[in-house]
Amino acid sequence: MTHNTELTPKFHPEITPPLEELEAQERRLVFSRFTHEDAWALGSLLVELARERQAPVAIDIHRAGQQLFHAALPGSTPDNDAWITRKRRVVERYGSASYLVGARFRAKGTTFEDSSRLDPDEYAAHGGSFPITVEGVGVIGSVTVSGLPQLQDHRMVVEALEEFLKRD
Repeated sequence: MTHNTELTPKFHPEITPPLEELEAQERRLVFSRFTHEDAWALGSLLVELARERQAPVAIDIHRAGQQLFHAALPGSTPDNDAWITRKRRVVERYGSASYLVGARFRAKGTTFEDSSRLDPDEYAAHGGSFPITVEGVGVIGSVTVSGLPQLQDHRMVVEALEEFLKRD
């Protein structure tokens, strides 16, 4: 039986990055443009990182409501696709990383599930979905990873974005 760690998230304040760090990631990780080719290259980079680590993840890139990239690596399950959809909806609604949205609620002493008034079957403020932001345009899509504990999902996406944007 496969255990999906996202079903039982654990919040460790000592390892949770501060809000300032998470917000700085969003300000820093901005594209000058984002094409179909960029989606393929970024998705392929994530697949490469996941394979190196033998990470059982699913990867998804959406732009303007269209899926431009999807991959399911060994060990991932259909459940990961459901998590991707729920985390992506948080990015689309809030324009911020799903992990940052959850962290903002926790910083207020509550949880996303208790205070957002959104259906938890439709929205999940768990780490792993990050906005694709284009300079002068704003958030146009998202890149999402699901299959690891939420902070690791978030960090994998951030690492791939940092590496990808260095190349640009």
